[in-house]
Amino acid sequence: MNYTISHRTTFEYTQQVSISHHLLHLGARAVPYQRVQSNALLIEPAPAVQNQGIDYFGNPTHHLTIQDTHNKLTILATMSINVEMPPYVDANATPAWEDVRDTLPDSKDPECLEALEFCFPSSLAPVSDVVGAYVQQSFWPGRPILSGTEDLMQRIFTDFKYEGGVTDISTPIETVLETKTGVCQDFAHLMIGGLRTLGLPARYISGYIRTAPPEGEERLVGADASHAWVSVYAPGFGWTDFDPTNNKRRTEDHITLAWGRDYSDVSPINGLIVGGGEHEIEVEVDVRPET
Repeated sequence: MNYTISHRTTFEYTQQVSISHHLLHLGARAVPYQRVQSNALLIEPAPAVQNQGIDYFGNPTHHLTIQDTHNKLTILATMSINVEMPPYVDANATPAWEDVRDTLPDSKDPECLEALEFCFPSSLAPVSDVVGAYVQQSFWPGRPILSGTEDLMQRIFTDFKYEGGVTDISTPIETVLETKTGVCQDFAHLMIGGLRTLGLPARYISGYIRTAPPEGEERLVGADASHAWVSVYAPGFGWTDFDPTNNKRRTEDHITLAWGRDYSDVSPINGLIVGGGEHEIEVEVDVRPET
């Protein structure tokens, strides 16, 4: 499936900004079963300094400095991407979750060592006994790791209500568990924090999902905005992606932008400004299949 994606972010400030520095994660990365045909940025006012790079996790980044005084900043990212359906992994054929937990730290395999760093807590997906107890219900002794993960994904989809405006990125995962409401970032952080509490490797995926569903199918939750889901590592099987917001594994409807320990590693736009006062942000995302 070929997609054309546009992601427009507009900042409006109540006072003039004299200078600003920004780090962008708005270029899709090439991953298995996803080919990036083009990435482009249009920024107004135009930056005085721009540099492209790759971050610690292998995500493309864009650093920029705007030196023109402004009270409005517009960043438009456009992408052309081809996505294929990843091969199906039999969850019941994967290793028992305890074996993954116990053997990963001693493995000499480079892929396992890379996965190991996603077992540790991070600022937005910390280890939590309360969340761990919720997650443990899906991981009885000897259960294959991806079988337990799939069950956890289904439980989050069933137990939680998608509702914008009741949380923000700083809302603790314990609060999300208590209120049973949130958005895709909350559900991803909850799931990741719980898996890490059990000593399992899980990473945060930032991306998009198809805006317009095929005829006769329901529109996916989270369309028209950045989306987030979870990837879990099983030795011998690699990484498998799970979307608790929509109760499905990654399909050709999912477009991967970046990954990290949590949202703070892959925030689409981060930065520092001088001046500006208060500000409002408007985000418009459109993910369209090419016909």
